[in-house]
Amino acid sequence: MRQSYLFTSESVSEGHPDKVADQISDAIVDLFLSKDPEARIACETLCTTQLVVLAGEIRGKGIYENDQWAPGIPEEVEQVVRETVKRIGYEQSGFHWDQLELINKLHGQSSEIAQGVDATGNKDEGAGDQGIMFGYATDETPDYLPATLYYSHKILERMAADRHSGAAPFLEPDAKSQVTLRYDDGRPVAATAIVVSSQHAKGYHEGQPEAELKAYVRKVVADILPADLLSDETVYHINPTGAFEIGGPDGDSGLTGRKIIVDTYGGAAPHGGGAFSGKDPTKVDRSAAYVARYLAKNIVAAGFATRCTIQLSYAIGVSEPLSLYVDTHGTGTVGDDQLEQAIGKIERLGRLTPRGIRTALGLNKPIYAPTAAYGHFGRKAEGDLFPWEKTDLGDELKSLVG
Repeated sequence: MRQSYLFTSESVSEGHPDKVADQISDAIVDLFLSKDPEARIACETLCTTQLVVLAGEIRGKGIYENDQWAPGIPEEVEQVVRETVKRIGYEQSGFHWDQLELINKLHGQSSEIAQGVDATGNKDEGAGDQGIMFGYATDETPDYLPATLYYSHKILERMAADRHSGAAPFLEPDAKSQVTLRYDDGRPVAATAIVVSSQHAKGYHEGQPEAELKAYVRKVVADILPADLLSDETVYHINPTGAFEIGGPDGDSGLTGRKIIVDTYGGAAPHGGGAFSGKDPTKVDRSAAYVARYLAKNIVAAGFATRCTIQLSYAIGVSEPLSLYVDTHGTGTVGDDQLEQAIGKIERLGRLTPRGIRTALGLNKPIYAPTAAYGHFGRKAEGDLFPWEKTDLGDELKSLVG
């Protein structure tokens, strides 16, 4: 592996059109799981100028049965959509929570998918689809995320908090960030470029207002990044195109699942290709990616490596994974094969079947709306939220590695 190089990751805010779509889809997942923890959900969202379209397949007791909606559920779906858009902060002429049109095309789950996934007789619940999933962890940051992505997320989280609190009233919801770091000996040593583009109030692209916005962004960056990474040589690109008044779904359409690299590791690790948002946890695109992160993070946190990538693979309708692969990138204190064998012996993970993962991590709960902006990983495990971020496997792994 190269030890000296430049690397870049980006993030997008909760008001980015694709993230609006992700948050709507996951808010609907939470709504349905709150009514039936075994609900099956695949909800895709399209949002554009004053329009939100829902599509996908669902099934659940008291939600959608016998090819029809339960009474009152379509109205609850609409309420959740509008509340999500309102929480993000869209009250603009081109996209307004109270004025947008909602088209709900969710319908019943295919019976052919159901027969492969559902547990019947001696058959355990199968994976909701075929595919490959990756988990990753690095000790570059306290949250075991790549530093480039970690700082990109933190910049936008801070700006959103300031917008909501009124500390930065000139900001609007749509924003993107990008951080480029120079690595020496595999560790981040300098920020070479910072890019931030933020939607703003009218008139904030020229004269004194523009100077105020740019000074504000530079201060946020200085507050977020360690001082030793910033210098006079750090290049800033703040709203480099000029005016950014038209944003969000009015400026560009949004779709669920178009920001999967933002959601995961910022390009520092492979991605299997499947999105997370809008899917219930029987879909291994989501649950297996979460358990792979859980395992990789615990391997690094326990001191077995400074970097770790884990891959899992599944076939639709088949319960156990087809493969498990561990790569500590030459940083491991024990063999990667030893870690693979140890993972296979962790009884609480139920052989990494979809049911075993869901049970071990407590995934059949309405916990997904908070995941849909600022990354699914590197977040604080608190209560039922982000259980895959816990580092509670260390002692067990140590006892199993031999």
